[in-house]
Amino acid sequence: MDRLILAPMEGLADDVLRDVLTRASVYDWCVTEFVRVTNTLLPHACYTRVCPELRRSSRTRSGTPVRVQLLGSDPGMLADNAAHLTLLSPTGIDLNFGCPAPLVNRHRGGAALLDEPELLHSIALAVRHAVPRTIPVTAKMRLGIADTGRALDCARALEAGGVQELVVHARTRFDAYRPPARWDWVARIRQAVELPVIANGEVWNVADYAGIRLATGCRDVMLGRGAVADPWLASRIRGERADHVTNADWDALMPVIADFWSQVQAKLHAQHAPGRLKQWLRLLGRNYPQAEALYRAIRELRSAFEVGLALERNGVEPSRILTKLAVA
Repeated sequence: MDRLILAPMEGLADDVLRDVLTRASVYDWCVTEFVRVTNTLLPHACYTRVCPELRRSSRTRSGTPVRVQLLGSDPGMLADNAAHLTLLSPTGIDLNFGCPAPLVNRHRGGAALLDEPELLHSIALAVRHAVPRTIPVTAKMRLGIADTGRALDCARALEAGGVQELVVHARTRFDAYRPPARWDWVARIRQAVELPVIANGEVWNVADYAGIRLATGCRDVMLGRGAVADPWLASRIRGERADHVTNADWDALMPVIADFWSQVQAKLHAQHAPGRLKQWLRLLGRNYPQAEALYRAIRELRSAFEVGLALERNGVEPSRILTKLAVA
């Protein structure tokens, strides 16, 4: 069966957003934000902070398996940390060779390693040897740093290192998140390796999903910001909802927003909670004019109390809606 995977999105898709998105739509699995590995063996608290789902058999409340992503450049330390992580029984371990953030790249992490396929091979080999075969080891890469010149070498190196599946974000590091995505290069990588390749990049709607499938030849697709901008996107792709946004979708989304807001307040200090809601509403605004209006209503508000009042004035009533969710 063709699979849909929810992407790791640093600074965006934490455990709270993973929870609401995987309850809104069905995903085959999802991936955490990265855990940075440097020169120390991290305590288990580092992993459970990024992936609280490890306390629930490494699954979200909806039952979606969660894989923990590691980022670093030292094969030995990554292997040691991966082995230590397996004591928490993650459903999988993913290696990050795709993050384009300048700060991460300056410290030799993420996409900064894509000029060094030999190092990618060493990392994959070390981690695969350190992790029981019952736990999948996967990787996510971009097409390169400034160009695609070593994309095929990197993919082959990861395959030779024992990675079982490869997610390819169809951009270089220099491309950042600017469209268009280079889907044709994902097709070249898929043809160059034997392992399953999962296509990723610039899928915002059902038409984009059909387009990336056709252009890459990949059966499996990872959804990122498109899934955040429309929590029903995976359901639309699976034919479970209309293939376009409707007013009924916004009505169904209001309790999801209320649930998100409730969880964010429970997780974060009060001064940080409004920023998380504003961040999500900005992305939702791509598809839902109501979300853009709601964002404008709370944009200048700083306190969680003020935001809560504004939400209720705009029809998002956490106490009433969350009671309905609990009954359902």
